[in-house]
Amino acid sequence: MTGRRHGPAPFLWPRPHPRPFPTRPASLPSNQRGEEQSRDGVRGGGRARHVISAAPRSPRKDGTVPTDCHLLVTQQGVPIPVLGVPLGLSPSPHVLSITMDLLTAVGCAVAVLLVTTAVALLGAAHHLGLLYQLFHKVEPKSPRHGGELVADVLKAHGVRFVFTLAGGHISPILVAAEKVGIRVVDTRHEATAVFAADAVSRLSGRIGVAAVTAGPGVTNAVTAIKNAQMAESPLLLIGGAAASLQKGRGALQDIDQLSLFRTLCKACVSVRTVRQIVPTLRHAIATAQSGTPGPVFVELPIDVLYPFHVVEKEVGGPKSTRGLRGKLIQWYLQNYVRNLFVGAWEPRDVTPLPVKVPLATEDEMQRCAELLSRATKPLVLVGSQAMLPPTPAEELRAALEALGIPCYLGGAARGLLPPDSPLLLRHNRRDALRDADLVLLAGSVCDFRLSYGRLFGRGAVIVAVNRDRVQLLRNADVFWRPRIAVRGDAASFVVGLAQRLRGFSCPTHWLQRLREAEQQKERANREKAATPTAQHLNPMDVLYRMDALLPPDSLLVADGGDFVGTAAYIVRPRRPLSWLDPGAFGTLGVGGGFALGAKLCRPEAEVWVIYGDGSLGYSLMEFDTFVRHKTPIIALVGNDACWSQIAREQVAMLGSNVACGLEFVDYHAAAEALGGKGFVLGRPDSKQLDAVLRTAQDECRRGRPVLINALIGKTDFREGSISV
Repeated sequence: MTGRRHGPAPFLWPRPHPRPFPTRPASLPSNQRGEEQSRDGVRGGGRARHVISAAPRSPRKDGTVPTDCHLLVTQQGVPIPVLGVPLGLSPSPHVLSITMDLLTAVGCAVAVLLVTTAVALLGAAHHLGLLYQLFHKVEPKSPRHGGELVADVLKAHGVRFVFTLAGGHISPILVAAEKVGIRVVDTRHEATAVFAADAVSRLSGRIGVAAVTAGPGVTNAVTAIKNAQMAESPLLLIGGAAASLQKGRGALQDIDQLSLFRTLCKACVSVRTVRQIVPTLRHAIATAQSGTPGPVFVELPIDVLYPFHVVEKEVGGPKSTRGLRGKLIQWYLQNYVRNLFVGAWEPRDVTPLPVKVPLATEDEMQRCAELLSRATKPLVLVGSQAMLPPTPAEELRAALEALGIPCYLGGAARGLLPPDSPLLLRHNRRDALRDADLVLLAGSVCDFRLSYGRLFGRGAVIVAVNRDRVQLLRNADVFWRPRIAVRGDAASFVVGLAQRLRGFSCPTHWLQRLREAEQQKERANREKAATPTAQHLNPMDVLYRMDALLPPDSLLVADGGDFVGTAAYIVRPRRPLSWLDPGAFGTLGVGGGFALGAKLCRPEAEVWVIYGDGSLGYSLMEFDTFVRHKTPIIALVGNDACWSQIAREQVAMLGSNVACGLEFVDYHAAAEALGGKGFVLGRPDSKQLDAVLRTAQDECRRGRPVLINALIGKTDFREGSISV
């Protein structure tokens, strides 16, 4: 080719900038220069950036020319060898390209390897706590333990009671809580402990706390936690656990506890070091109380609760070992213990974090106020969620009275209006919902309790308010559709409505019509109560007489099926937050725990538990707890020797009473054996019924828990009620 002497054209790299430089090194004599060719020279001029030069070598003894490498000389004059090219030939562009690519790849690989190694080492150091240990100290001789930090956080959050069933995994928590003035109340079953914490949460507005030991202690609490979730009760469950290092290695009572609660709790977390206890608990409590409240589960392994010297003895490994492997294991175990306690006792903020509550917008409240002002037959259904903080119950009651709209109260909202309030309705709800032209669901949910939303009249305007979006729109795509759906706090929404509708009055004809139907139903019920049953006492009569003797400060706990279902229409709570029932989950066995928590929260109140004889079996043993902790309550047991709510349908539909029959057991004798006072009531005692109830009240005021075993017969009052 023109301009070439021999061989292929050398490969020349693209020019990064136009700065010229010599085409050949000045240090090479003219007689030692190799063949050079530039891209610009081939194209008619210019200066080459790189040159290919052959280094001179001496001939071999046999006169042959040795094979050597060519040099790629950069603009800085740095020679780069191009291997495998004979001395007399110029390297091909392909060879030069591969050489440079290899050099670049090797350099990049080395850099990546160094960076990866550094990152891996830093990650390992962080995981082992080595970096944290550089800036914080360990105090091996300190007698303090993690239980003290738990107690400090609980105390700062206003916790007055910790309910528990003792276990070695959680002993430091219980001891520390007692030292800081928190009352530790031990029960006879873990479910009772959680139910008691649930009751405290509902009645006090503060977080309820239960602590249970690892394994079986945790699993025994599952049902109670699910009940708290469905009742939207803010609750903290602290669970003991095996040491983190021993998890999955066959430690005592070691199971995957977090998996049990992930679908039941708003948050589930396991604490790995002592320094994490305070921030973890603060965040968990705020989570439980924010938004739609619910339970949270915090797992505290045993090695973050006991003092350093105890953990070191159990986990730290032998003091002397042989061999490299043994020394590595020893170092790892000792570092593990040090990382558990490093920075453990540094001062930390234990005060409560802010609680976030969703609120309705001004526009939503104004739109609802306009609809309500035009309604002629409005109705309000208040659910348990409306009783949640931050709106005080008294403020909500004042708002309802100012609106003057007839109300049905459900769940924990029972008692929000006084028993003689003209706005309060308890009967004929299905008929009222069918006739209403506007229904405000203030925390009520369209689940089975409202027939999934099928009870509303055609054309009725529905306004739903709920903190939880799922509950807010439950079955809205099937049987009903809200005109306004507000994701916010129900109580503050009602208060805002009352402020916007000052001077509004509900049409008197509508309220009068509902009141007349209410009074008619009440007369019919009293007639049924006066009718003797085939045997024993009429349950309606027993409940009416109990209601007549309730003092203003009474507090009612409902735990049962048929007997409790009857009581809901007869017994009248006297004030706000004076009725506790399990809620939507319909759990049996809440009675003992609810009564315990209620009496501790309100020691001045007369606490009654309305039991069915079936549900009593779950918590009868808690009479021992009532005696030991000096929490006198009165238990009224409707004893019909049957699971009546189930038998009613089962016998009628399937023709068998199998598994529904019980016996007329002397439950009063069992209560006395546990240290309480027992009474039995049968038909011969009907004339003394009031006297026996008053005697029970007197015994309770003297500090003794009481059980009244009322033998009852069958009525048709609850015919047609459902159990599924």
